[in-house]
Amino acid sequence: MSRSYRALEPNRFGLVLRWVGLSIAAVICFFPFYAMVVLSLRPGTAITLPESLLPFGNLSGQSYTQVLAGENLLRWLVNTLVYALVSVVAVLLFSAMAGYAFAKKRFPGRDAIFWSFIAMVMVPFHVILTPTFILIASLGGVGTYWGLIVPSLANAQAVFLMRQFILGLPDELFEAARIDGSGEFRIFWSIVLPLCKPVLATLGIFVFLWHWNDFLWPLIVGGRNDMWTLTVGIASLQAENVPLSTKLAGSTVALVPIILAYLVAQRHVYEGVAMSGIKG
Repeated sequence: MSRSYRALEPNRFGLVLRWVGLSIAAVICFFPFYAMVVLSLRPGTAITLPESLLPFGNLSGQSYTQVLAGENLLRWLVNTLVYALVSVVAVLLFSAMAGYAFAKKRFPGRDAIFWSFIAMVMVPFHVILTPTFILIASLGGVGTYWGLIVPSLANAQAVFLMRQFILGLPDELFEAARIDGSGEFRIFWSIVLPLCKPVLATLGIFVFLWHWNDFLWPLIVGGRNDMWTLTVGIASLQAENVPLSTKLAGSTVALVPIILAYLVAQRHVYEGVAMSGIKG
């Protein structure tokens, strides 16, 4: 009995050490968000560290009232929601369709087209930024929602991820559906999409985060103040005489939808991780 107890001691020590290390890492990662929220609750006061970071004292929600009462921020919030949500739906639909075609359909040049498309990952966006803007501007897309959204729909990473996931689905499932008389669209809608829910949820979060935090393209193609996104609008406050607490309050408001998006999709994300582990 004593031997088994002594054998368990190193394991318990390792678990405690691991827990302490992960807790410290979590605190370090969480601290910038904590500082952002606390400092946003101190309007009209001088920032002195570390006293201003203590969670008590003269805390006020005045900065949030100013931010939410401003017409510009609400307009930027709507623009960002439209840009992010429409892009997520379109990217997931198109990448799933392309992934299904590249994974389960046979046609001439399939592999060449796929790898040529994936090669786009190695091309930095800044290289194609100027010709993309010239094309969108010539079509009248500057200062419009479609000018923001359309250039981001051809997502090579999303197509690659969907193709790799669909490759693992059994071919017998699709053959049985065809024998039952199902067409390709019915197979895609009733079989492929339901089975791809975990990877779609994971991919949707990444696409949402990418578009929600996107700065360069909305800055260039937005054109007018009323077509800016949150990232562009909050960055523009740096050039104005806006208090720090108001800027941080705007950043906190911009963070809330990201947290909500993860909370909604977290169950499917866990399923995706579990399925990946089972396949591995």
